[in-house]
Amino acid sequence: MMKISFRIYAIVALFVVLISIVAIGILLYYQRETPSGNAVVAPVPVPPVAYGIRLDSLDIVYGSVANNQNLSSILTAFVTDGMIDRIAKETRETFDVRKIKAGNRYARIFSKDSLKRTRYFIYEINPIDFVVYDFRDSLKVYKDKKKVTRLVKTATGTIKSSLWNCFVENKLDVNLGMALSDVYAWTVDFYGLQKGDNFKVIYEEIFVDNKMIGIDRILASKFHSSGKDYYAYYFDQDAKGVYFDQNGQSLQRSFLKAPLKFSRISSRFSRSRMHPILRISRPHFGVDYAAPRGTPVVALGEGRVAEAGFHGGYGRFISIRHNSTYTTTYAHLSGYGKGIKSGTHVQQGEVIGYVGSSGLSTGSHLDFRVYRNGSPTDPLKLESPPSKPVDPKDLIRFKQVVAKMDQELAKPQ
Repeated sequence: MMKISFRIYAIVALFVVLISIVAIGILLYYQRETPSGNAVVAPVPVPPVAYGIRLDSLDIVYGSVANNQNLSSILTAFVTDGMIDRIAKETRETFDVRKIKAGNRYARIFSKDSLKRTRYFIYEINPIDFVVYDFRDSLKVYKDKKKVTRLVKTATGTIKSSLWNCFVENKLDVNLGMALSDVYAWTVDFYGLQKGDNFKVIYEEIFVDNKMIGIDRILASKFHSSGKDYYAYYFDQDAKGVYFDQNGQSLQRSFLKAPLKFSRISSRFSRSRMHPILRISRPHFGVDYAAPRGTPVVALGEGRVAEAGFHGGYGRFISIRHNSTYTTTYAHLSGYGKGIKSGTHVQQGEVIGYVGSSGLSTGSHLDFRVYRNGSPTDPLKLESPPSKPVDPKDLIRFKQVVAKMDQELAKPQ
């Protein structure tokens, strides 16, 4: 009996040894094939994608909308007139094809077979947004966005004559200059800048398809003017991005510092000034801003248009009543903003007209005046209270943003 048990154990042991040898052999074989010990996996080719559409069995061609071209003239060779009619009538809520603009890019995606049937048509509304017309089954239309990449950058500059010239001289994007002037529109007097004033700004550039398409937003900045540092920090509060100073006070005020950008003061508020045409001394209860004809003029603050029309020597003229205390006027305009007329409600910064030389005027400029309780006051000395500060519940998060941005602002350029 013991002999039989021993034989059984011997057979089992032999079987285990044989299995182990086979397993080791297999392992050694694969190690010989791949020295790293990892199985070789053939790379799976990634099909090309455009506008979120796989192109492995499709081709794509690009074009640009020509002058006087519309969707019908672009698609007439590729889809039926009935389909074009459906697009015009049934898809207006998604995108109104009448808004197609010359110069904007489009793409046609079609089958690789000999018929080259159009499967998709894509129109780029702007560098980011596009609308897709899907012709595969029934007509489907939807909007989508391209992938956007943001790159944080820093720029500095020292004023020699004006903010505009500073950006041009330093080969900086002038759109960044416009954005910077918007951030400080309520706190920095850009018409009183002095030589040596300087700034540092941290901002985001937007890239689409590996191409820089513009400035997204300013994250933080320091503007040194007239011996004082003005800080600005971008902060999301109540689902809206707002700029605050280092103490959490909003940079936005009830009134802007000026009703237009990048011009110069040609005449200041005065109780007695020699009139350039009448040649007599008389009060000039406003500020003249010299600017090219057609320069946009914006409302200093929210309010209602009290008057819009020709007003004697003031030429084309607008008066805005902001509240029971303040009224502002804008004279010698060349024209009016869209929809501007008596009774129109306007927002702060809304374009209400354009610089001109109508009325008694020797050249292109804006005559701008402020009245407080009916009496003229110097626009350059107008004090404006700040808007809502950082909410107490957001203060800790705001301070973290300030600390992070201050580290970047302190770094040498």
